This record gives sequence, C-alpha cells and structure tokens, in this order.
Amino acid sequence: MNNTEIHFPEEWSDWNVGLAHDWLITTRGGENVLEVLCRGFPAAPIHTLIHNPTNVRPIFQKHRVRTSWMQRLPGVTRYYRHCLPFFPNAVERIQVDACDLLISTSHCVAKGIQTPPETRHVCYCFTPMRYAWVFYEEYFGRNPASKLVLKPLLAYLRRWDLRTLDRVDRFIAISQHIQRRIKTCYNSDAEVVYPPVNTEFYNPDHRARDPYDLVVSALVPYKRVDLAVRAYTRKNWPLKIIGVGSGVEKLKAMAGPRIEFLGWQTDEEIREHYRACRFLIFPGEEDFGIVPLEAQACGCPVIAYGVGGAVETVIDAETGLHFSSQTEAALIAAVEDAAARSWDPDAARSNAERFTVQNFVSALAPHLA
Repeated sequence: MNNTEIHFPEEWSDWNVGLAHDWLITTRGGENVLEVLCRGFPAAPIHTLIHNPTNVRPIFQKHRVRTSWMQRLPGVTRYYRHCLPFFPNAVERIQVDACDLLISTSHCVAKGIQTPPETRHVCYCFTPMRYAWVFYEEYFGRNPASKLVLKPLLAYLRRWDLRTLDRVDRFIAISQHIQRRIKTCYNSDAEVVYPPVNTEFYNPDHRARDPYDLVVSALVPYKRVDLAVRAYTRKNWPLKIIGVGSGVEKLKAMAGPRIEFLGWQTDEEIREHYRACRFLIFPGEEDFGIVPLEAQACGCPVIAYGVGGAVETVIDAETGLHFSSQTEAALIAAVEDAAARSWDPDAARSNAERFTVQNFVSALAPHLA
C-alpha cells in the first residue's frame, strides 16, 4: 500500500503514539492495517512479541521495533505458535514508554499489553483471542487426548484475556461479525471500522475470463480449502490454489488431476489471477476476509460461505453468491448456480470501493481523537 496516496488528519502529526501488534512474521490482512497506521504515525514505535525483518514489509523497518523476550529464542519464527502458553507473560513484559495513545492491532495478545497510566489504549480488534474463544478444534485438532491436555490451557488463556480487559479504553471491531463476538466474549461494546483494501493496486483490466476458478488462502485446516478441493475433484472442474501452509500435503493427496497448486505468489501474480479466473472460491468462515474484496476490486465474482465477514463484503446475487453450509453439495450447487448467471464486473468493483484505504482512515480518525 506504500504507493497509495492517503490524506491523514493534520492533528495526527502532533500526537505521541505507540503501536502494538501480535507479531511481525508474515504479511497478511492484519499487516495491511498496521502499514497504514505506520504511515499515519511515522515516529511511532511498534511493540510486538516477535519480529522477522526479512519476511515483512520494509516500512516496518523504518520504525523502532520493541520485541519480547521470545525474540531471543533460537529459530522462534519457525515454531512460535507452539509457544502460545507463554504469550501472555511475554506481551506483559514488553516495555512501553509514556505516550498519549497506544493503538493495538490484535487477534491474540496485543490487546493485553501494559501501558503507562496516562496512556489511552485503543484496540483495533481483528477478533477476541482466536485460539482461546473460537476455532480451537481447527487449530489444535479433534483428538480426545489433545482436548484433555488443552482444556486447562484454553481456560487459562480465556481468564487472562478477560482479566486484561481493563487495559483497553476503547474497542474497534473489523466487522459486525466481530462486534458481536466482542460483545459475547467480553461483554464490551465496539464500533465497526472496516479494514483497508488496496483498491488502487487491485483493479480490473476487462479481459475475457478463463475457465478456471481460484482459491487464495493460507493452507491451514480452519480455512476449509479441503472443501473446495473435494468438490472440484468430485466434479473434475479446474481449480487453481494460491497459498502455502501446514496442510498442503494433505490437500494434494486428496486433489484430482485438474487441481493445480501454485504455492506462494507475488501480489502482482495474484492480481493477474483475480483478473483472469471465473470465480474466487472462499469456503472458510472469516472474521472479515480481505481476499474476497481484492478479487471484487478486480471485477471477479466471489462464491463464499455465507457466515462471518463474507456476509458483509460479498453482496449475494450481485457481486457473488453465498452458500449456507460447509458441504461439497452446497458448494457445488452454488458454483453451478453462479455459472448460469451473468455477472457485472463493475458492480463487484463498486462494492470493493466501499473499503478503500482512505475510507478506513476517515472512519478510524474520530475513534482515536
């Protein structure tokens, strides 16, 4: 997003601001939000559990990055997810200097960072701690022995998460879906500010679309890419999959001959596929989901599981279709329905333009003042 022109409020230049982010190891949707905040507050230090400078965007290197004691663990970026029980202790020990405002961008423990008494803390919440409150089976598996071991850990994490609520002065949710989850988990109110989509970079070129469909996703169980693989294998339909992750070998083992795994791709290569494919397939439940909006910005219709953020970002029967259950039959029926319809790429583009970077900044600004 570095080339996108953004107009920030003039008063931001006078504020003494700190930023907090769970970890800086990969670049996904959460890092898009952090990048915009880094541009708006170029002098702000970033507080984070772990930092891998070779694998994240250069803009973060322009900021003073303060890490936790976990940074000193050899090779920690390869196994950090297994250190989950130590995250609360690590984040609480990060030193935060006095500042007027600390903005945390959190899906795990960043919201629990301890700030000086005079500092106001606004949490831009991707979700209450995902590993503790939702999707824990998808992350840790359904093995009964694992559940027995994990039960006290997850209970501890939930207690800690609730105990640190008073460290946050205001919550901002990334979607109405997460606004409801914040109310359910925390009994706290939150305003909704949708995260930014780089609609200047992701744009249509009005080419004729090719006869294949596309998945762009981390290849991990909760993303439910397996659902698309099974459905497209069953129908012998062509599907290209962009992404890497721990589940790739299992997915390849179940895939038919017309399923193509492209691995990691550059943003430019992903844009080319958004412009070329027939449909983007989005089979998982997401807190928000940037990928469907990137695709729509390129004029591509989206077939999405109709739960979570996709309900707010994909307009059913106008910019794509929702399917109501995570089954092969439901996905196949939605694809066949979509194939029988005509789609207006301008409608998809117009919908994506509601989520521009500038709209994000303009909506966020009043909640920081």
